[in-house]
Amino acid sequence: MKLIIATIKPFKLEEVREALTEAGIRGMMVTEIKGFGSQSGHTEIYRGAEYAVNFVPKIKLEIVVAASMVDQIVETISSTARTGKIGDGKIFVLDVEQAVRVRTGETNDDAL
Repeated sequence: MKLIIATIKPFKLEEVREALTEAGIRGMMVTEIKGFGSQSGHTEIYRGAEYAVNFVPKIKLEIVVAASMVDQIVETISSTARTGKIGDGKIFVLDVEQAVRVRTGETNDDAL
């Protein structure tokens, strides 16, 4: 099993969710986050005053999938979230040793 962690632009969330559902993903965790990378924040003008926005709003997706699905899911997220502009996000893939469905006690792939 693998844990896929992806950061994407907030306005791409629904489009990515729909694409992942079509790819067979039945669940994911979504968190609103703030961060910076190459984008390094930006400045905004509010009521005539200029403010530095050092952290940019992003969405973090966390999805646990069978190892055989990783490449397909990474490609789905990447192609759906891509705008071609700076700040499109990142995708990380980590190993997962164990998963347990609390309600039934099912473990590993059965728990997904």
